[in-house]
Amino acid sequence: MKLLAALSLPLYALDQATKWWIVQRLALSHEWPPVIDAAHLAVIPGWFHLVYWANTGAAFSIGRDNNWFFVVLSVTTFIGLLIATARGVFKDQLSRIGVALLVAGILGNVTDRIIHGHVVDFLLVDLHVRFADPWPAFNVADSCICIAVGLFLLAALLEEKVKRATT
Repeated sequence: MKLLAALSLPLYALDQATKWWIVQRLALSHEWPPVIDAAHLAVIPGWFHLVYWANTGAAFSIGRDNNWFFVVLSVTTFIGLLIATARGVFKDQLSRIGVALLVAGILGNVTDRIIHGHVVDFLLVDLHVRFADPWPAFNVADSCICIAVGLFLLAALLEEKVKRATT
């Protein structure tokens, strides 16, 4: 539980601080993709911009306009993760780190849904390739969730490799 708090709380704070800064500084964009103009900040012009995009769905705006469904789903998942962690379900270090990142991401996005009525997405990357022109806007919490999924997959692969080596 110490690792969970030590990773989750600072990442949650970083997520909320960056979103607060965006909400205070940028105008909410109502069209997708957001028009890159003076209301947005170019970090790397043509490639990486800071925008303020409201997402009421999940990844890639799937399930758009179902904000309260995602609040309930997030709270349920959060409680399930805490119970599983307390029962020692996550035995390896990668999975425990993954849980901490997942908790930070869930808390960050559910806080937005409750306070703003949507998730504040602000990192806009244009990879200049088909289907990523631009990539959907995301935030620190989304990054934590994606990295957590990667860690869970890696932990599962390593566990399978260990099982095969011992048999």
